[in-house]
Amino acid sequence: MAGRTYKTEAVVLRSFRFGEADRVLHVYTLDRGRVGAVAKGIRKTKSRFGARLEPLSHVELMLHQGSGELQTVTGVEIVRSHHAVREQQYRLSIGLLGAEAMLRLFTEQEANARAFQALTRFLDLLDDIVPAEARPALDPLALSFQLKLLWVSGYLPHLTSCAQCGSTTEPLVGYSPKAGGAVCRNCGDGMLALSPAGIAGIETLLGRPLAEAQEFGLTDRSARDALAVITSAYEYFGNFRLRTLRSA
Repeated sequence: MAGRTYKTEAVVLRSFRFGEADRVLHVYTLDRGRVGAVAKGIRKTKSRFGARLEPLSHVELMLHQGSGELQTVTGVEIVRSHHAVREQQYRLSIGLLGAEAMLRLFTEQEANARAFQALTRFLDLLDDIVPAEARPALDPLALSFQLKLLWVSGYLPHLTSCAQCGSTTEPLVGYSPKAGGAVCRNCGDGMLALSPAGIAGIETLLGRPLAEAQEFGLTDRSARDALAVITSAYEYFGNFRLRTLRSA
């Protein structure tokens, strides 16, 4: 069967060397979801594509789908380069966290416009973020984006009542991925303990747009609680841990 060429918006999530001059890209596309593609000759000095296909770049790609698993990049135009993210370590750490979360949560060639829009909005906001003294992994934008990805993936933590028994009167004291959300003390066997501020912080980050994440004053404890819930959800639902968290 003959291959075909198509155009789509995409974000470069990861790139690695392949052969003497090529690179394999993992991109998240608007029309096809996650796609693997090879950019031939990209590492040559005179390559037309090299500077346009840096990780975290938002681009418009021409892709040719042949008989193999990897598609071939035949054209690329920049939509947003996001060079400001790559040039500052704090922003870059957050960007790479978000990129790996996309890679691990959205593994199929299946379009998801909400996920793509969240990703591009996240990167647009990251361009202008002011680096903080805290760990990048605890940044409100990083936490908000990952919580929203869990939401879009179908793993939204239930926070308004006990996810195990349904009680609306007992205080919520922890998170149980098995139950699907926050639980009361009576249902807390094997739970991840959370502070009231942590539960409130997670609920606020989920309820507000990404653009408002930085406006909400997360305490260090509530940020750590949010990260613990995110990490626990990854481990339980996806059986993975983000490698980028080790350096962020």
